[in-house]
Amino acid sequence: MEADIALPSWAGDYLAWLATHRRAAALTLENYRRDLMRLAELADGRAPQALEPADIRRFVARLHGQGLSGRSIARILSAWRGLYRWLIRNRGTRLNPVEGIRPPKSPAMLPKALSQDQAKALLDTKPEADSALECRDRAMFELFYSSGLRLAELAGLDLDSGSRNGWVDFAEGMVTVHGKRGRMRTVPVGEPALAALSAWMDVRARLSAAGDGRALFITRTGQRMSAGAIRGRLRRWAVASGLGVHVHPHMFRHSFASHLLQASGDLRAVQELLGHASIRSTQVYTHLDFQHLAQVYDSAHPRARK
Repeated sequence: MEADIALPSWAGDYLAWLATHRRAAALTLENYRRDLMRLAELADGRAPQALEPADIRRFVARLHGQGLSGRSIARILSAWRGLYRWLIRNRGTRLNPVEGIRPPKSPAMLPKALSQDQAKALLDTKPEADSALECRDRAMFELFYSSGLRLAELAGLDLDSGSRNGWVDFAEGMVTVHGKRGRMRTVPVGEPALAALSAWMDVRARLSAAGDGRALFITRTGQRMSAGAIRGRLRRWAVASGLGVHVHPHMFRHSFASHLLQASGDLRAVQELLGHASIRSTQVYTHLDFQHLAQVYDSAHPRARK
C-alpha cells in the first residue's frame, strides 16, 4: 500500500509535530505513518480538508472488508482523529470528519498471561553456556516480571538516576520509568530481580568499554539492547524452557498484573503499578483473575464436573 504513493506533506508535517511536541516514540511514529498513508491512499489524491464523515465511513467499510479487525480500525481512526485535531489548530481546518465515527465491534480478546508455574519455569531456564548473555537476559526478564514494565520502558533504562528514560534504584529497590505520554511512575523491584540485576552489573562493566555508557542493558559489543533484540532473546529462552508457549515481552506485563491481582485483589494498586491512566484499562485483568478462579474451582471442587 505505502509503496504506491509518496508521503503527503500534511502527513510529514504532522509526524514532525508528534516527534518534536509530543516526543512520540519511534515505533509510535511508524504506526502513525502507516495509518496516515492508509488515509492518503483511500482519499485518492484529495486533501484531508476535502473529506467528509461519509467518506470516513466508506473508508472504514473498505478497511473492514480487507480483513482488518475492529481493534485495528479503532487505532487507525484514533490516528486520523488526532491528525484532524492538529489540522484544526494549525491549518485552519473547520471540520473533523472522524469525530463520532466508530469502528466495527470486535469480540473481546483477553491478554494472555503465563501461569505462576510457567513464569517460574521460564525464569529458571538456563538456555546456553554464555554466562554473560545469560546473566543479562535473566536480569531483564526478572525485572520484566517483577515490575510489569513495558518493552520500551525496559529497553530505555539507563544507569544514571534521574535519567529521562528511567533507572533502577538499587538501595531503595525501585525502578522509575517514564511511560506513555511522559507519565513517570516508580515501581518496586523484587529480591530475585535485584539479585539478578546486581549480578548483571558486575558482568556489564566488562562489556561497556567501547559502547553505550548510559544504557543499563547492552549487547556483547556494548550497544544498547533494542526492543527487537529483547524479543529475540525472550523467544530463545521460551524455546529452551520447553513450555511450548509463544512468549512475548508484553506477556510478562500481563502475568505481573494477573498474579498480583490474584494475590491482592487490589485493582487500584495494579492500575498504579502498570501506569494506566484509566481504571478501565486495568479492569481486563479482573477477567483473567476470574478465569484463574474458575480453573481452580473446576479442578478442585468435587461437584464442579459431572
